[in-house]
Amino acid sequence: MNTSATVTYQCPNCSAGLSFHPEKQKFCCEFCLSEFTEQELAATETARAAEEAASEAAERAAEEGETPDEEYCAQMGEYHCAACGADIVCDEATAATECPYCHNPVILGGRLAGQMRPQKVIPFKFDKEGAKEKFREFTRKKWFVPKEFVSEAQVDKICGIYYPFWCTDADTTAAMTARATRVRTWRAGDYRYTETSNFHIVRKGEIHFEDIVTPALKEEDREMLNGILPYPSDSLQDFSMPYLSGFVAKKRDIEKEAVREAVRARMTGYAQTLLQNTIHGYATVVPTAPRMLTKRLHWDYTLMPIWLLTYTRKGKTYTYAMNGYTGKVWGQLPVSGKKLAVVGAIVGALAGVIAGLLRFFLF
Repeated sequence: MNTSATVTYQCPNCSAGLSFHPEKQKFCCEFCLSEFTEQELAATETARAAEEAASEAAERAAEEGETPDEEYCAQMGEYHCAACGADIVCDEATAATECPYCHNPVILGGRLAGQMRPQKVIPFKFDKEGAKEKFREFTRKKWFVPKEFVSEAQVDKICGIYYPFWCTDADTTAAMTARATRVRTWRAGDYRYTETSNFHIVRKGEIHFEDIVTPALKEEDREMLNGILPYPSDSLQDFSMPYLSGFVAKKRDIEKEAVREAVRARMTGYAQTLLQNTIHGYATVVPTAPRMLTKRLHWDYTLMPIWLLTYTRKGKTYTYAMNGYTGKVWGQLPVSGKKLAVVGAIVGALAGVIAGLLRFFLF
């Protein structure tokens, strides 16, 4: 059986479907009534392809020409934890003798190599004592947390760590079409009439995206990182080495090329929401996916502050994290089996007493 492919042409003016009219020998749009010859359509497709190529070039331009910063790498030491595999970096003035993730001794692995110098940093706003007090507030009413988890020795292990993120700015042009309806009903005599009007809607606009934040780490840290976001955009500072003094940093393991498509998908989703929110007064609206062209794309490798405390109990590691700038908290808390057993015994005893009293008074 032979099969043939179907080609659908879109109107360059409103993106609706075009149909070929033999009597006119032209492609016609039923919505905006535009007409095009085959040559005009070919020229339009060529122009569109050029726009898309320019958009892709704008995106790629921000990802080329960057090389590791030798001065930055020379000033940074890299530590490797043999127990949990964490890679930690810090400046030469910071002593790191314990892994902030599993609290085992770390091994100095030599100077950092092949890393790009961060462009931006968000400095810590809370010192260690402030972070410890926030932790105590978080656990104060958590009755079933083991005592050793909130002991002074454990709380003192809280560590300030700079985590790597990619921050993306972009200038784009986005366009979207939608099919919509309005319904009008009225009664005349014994008859009720319904009129449905169909509309083809076009939306287009210039959209600027500011500081789209994407973790530069693999999935194991993603839930925690998303839990303490966001950071305010006005807290971003140009990177300077003194900000790292006294703190350690997590080594990034995701390059921007690996997250480029995900960032573009997020921008497309935001664009669709913005454009669709401008459509009002219709009974139904069925939008199409927006078409977005990038005119400028800028990436900043950014370090953001987190206070981190981990606790291992029965082979499971629990993580408490606090946004080092806003104080927002995310935590996984262990549960004390002894405390649960005591509460269960008390509840059981009270239930027994109540049952006994009921039997005494009712029977």
